[in-house]
Amino acid sequence: MLLIRNGYMIDPESGMEGKYDLLIEGDRISKIGKELPVPEESCEIIEAEGLLAAPGLVDVHVHFRDPGFPDKEDIFTGARAAAKGGYTTVVMMGNTRPCIDNADTLNAVLEKGKQTGIHVLSCANVTMGMQGRELTPMEELAARGAAGFTDDGIPLMEKDVVRAAMERTAELNLPVSFHEEDPGLISENGINRGKASAHFGIGGSPREAEISLVERDLELALETGACINIQHISARESVELVRRARKQSPKIHAEATPHHFTLTEEAVIRYGAMAKMNPPLREEADRLAIIEGLADGTIDIIATDHAPHTEEEKARPLTQAPSGIIGLETALALGITNLVQPGYLTMRQLLCLMSTNPANLYRLDAGYLAEGGPADLVLIDTMGETVAGDYASRSSNTPFTGWKLRGRVAATIASGRIVYARDEKEEFPPCAQLYNVAGAMDIAPQ
Repeated sequence: MLLIRNGYMIDPESGMEGKYDLLIEGDRISKIGKELPVPEESCEIIEAEGLLAAPGLVDVHVHFRDPGFPDKEDIFTGARAAAKGGYTTVVMMGNTRPCIDNADTLNAVLEKGKQTGIHVLSCANVTMGMQGRELTPMEELAARGAAGFTDDGIPLMEKDVVRAAMERTAELNLPVSFHEEDPGLISENGINRGKASAHFGIGGSPREAEISLVERDLELALETGACINIQHISARESVELVRRARKQSPKIHAEATPHHFTLTEEAVIRYGAMAKMNPPLREEADRLAIIEGLADGTIDIIATDHAPHTEEEKARPLTQAPSGIIGLETALALGITNLVQPGYLTMRQLLCLMSTNPANLYRLDAGYLAEGGPADLVLIDTMGETVAGDYASRSSNTPFTGWKLRGRVAATIASGRIVYARDEKEEFPPCAQLYNVAGAMDIAPQ
């Protein structure tokens, strides 16, 4: 048993909030109430005075590079980074080596994920070998546990293939997610065509590369009735296209990353390859449009696109360095700092974007706090200061290292077990121990 006492709880799904105790038995929450008694002497206790108790965060877009690229990340180091960032559930992308276009590879990554302490799920690929031509055996992969389907990292260019994929996933009642960048319009990826590309004297990636595919896929989704997710949206025009489409279908979803609501192309000029990603960071008007989309519900998911790379890779010349940054350990603090603290979102809205909505997209039993519900929680010190760095991830490719941010994770609990506790050793705590992970909270959820 585990008793969390005196925390301020927010359940984004029901709207329930206030000062509550939570009693956990096994992997479920057995009781939520005021001043709950300690049920037995062996019960562990977490004193959460001044902390925010929230559903464990859910990230539907991570790259754990396993199999194929263990020098960047593997499922175990990725899961540790997730737990440190407050995540209890993650969904891996399938651009591994071999890619996840077959049942054996899918089974291997899911079995390894079960050994991590958090919930590690995986998408399967849309097309065989991520070649964009032949659909994978989607029925078999769904039966083997694929959370959804995506060729993230490579855009799907054949319209008939996209339509067929949507029709098949609609029958399976699973989401399909899209990386929207037309390579035929891009000179050098990862750098916005504009001020950044001019600074480096290259052609860069124009906004039209994203807009054109977003427009195509929204039309196909409305035609087929598929549940789709527009991944890592970057352009203001794309936000508006999604806004219109969501008024016609609740099956349209879109995600934004913390780097796209925090940074602009100026960061690439300052940080070089550490701020290079696909799609690229764009203009301030795009950043503000993404924030507006998050605030009004147009963009209903915040996902990290956690993309580890080695130090040697990122040290290459800008046009040769790979795109992508890590994000699991900074996402929550970036959300509090850049969305809640300035007043764009309430804490409840932020938690909905980072837990409830992502869980609902994949129809997961996650993203909420309720009696009988899963014992997946994060305790947040919303007043605490995070200095980005000292990562649990195997990689450290991010422009945010050294940034002072508002908010930090005090503890992460997955399936009723403490998988991360600030100022504690990495191993799980012994039973019957009292934990004081208290912090100060002045972000009053509204």
